[in-house]
Amino acid sequence: MPFVRTNGVRLSYQRQGSGEPVLLIMGSSAAGRVWTLHQTPALHRAGFETIVFDNRGMPPSDVPSGAYAIADMVADTRGLIEELGLGPCRLVGTSLGATIAQELALESPHLVRSAVLMAGRARSDAMRRAQSLADQALRESGIRLPPRYDAVRTATEMLSPRTLDDDHAVRTWLDLFELAGGSGVDGQSAALLRLGDRRAALRGVSVPCRAIAFSDDLICPPRLVAEVADAIPDCDFVEIPDCGHLGFLERPEEVNSAVVEFLEKY
Repeated sequence: MPFVRTNGVRLSYQRQGSGEPVLLIMGSSAAGRVWTLHQTPALHRAGFETIVFDNRGMPPSDVPSGAYAIADMVADTRGLIEELGLGPCRLVGTSLGATIAQELALESPHLVRSAVLMAGRARSDAMRRAQSLADQALRESGIRLPPRYDAVRTATEMLSPRTLDDDHAVRTWLDLFELAGGSGVDGQSAALLRLGDRRAALRGVSVPCRAIAFSDDLICPPRLVAEVADAIPDCDFVEIPDCGHLGFLERPEEVNSAVVEFLEKY
């Protein structure tokens, strides 16, 4: 993968297809190539060019030490758009990537044509903050959970009951999570904890947005995604049933349909 140097870090990226550009921004502790399983092929079929990249903290992009701020990651993404000459472009982000996308749309609307915000939130409620602090405490303790145990925990947090009740599907997911090792990116995880409540600020977003929620999402439940849609003036809300925080992987056809329909409109 080629690299772009921006905001003091090198970011690895992959650019494919032809047409108007769509930049996809991945969530915490995941590589940009995850988008290529389902989303980039659908966007190519719809006539778009896609750009995926690895956020700071995810090799082969640079891994600066310490905790990251959302402002750092927004500046990284802004620099990538500018260096590659993509703007104004469409954005698709999930989880942490949705937060980056909505903040970029707020501060640099000249670079953003429209944005799809999946499983993103404007604040952390008491339970989500407790989850994040508990994960942080575990990391800081130095305790490393056995991969098999961590795979079960991750599946329970990230997947829908429908998938968990499907013996064949859940065995495949457990194998994938165990192979992945479940290690989080400390700097990225800290970024959302330090964000605060952005509902008032998001009223200043001036580009069209679509907020997509996953009905069984325990990490970012639909009511928090709906707060984003309510805060952004020109933002609609779509809820995809029978999927958890990884809804774009659990229900790719439904998610892709909602993404492509919006991007073709805006």
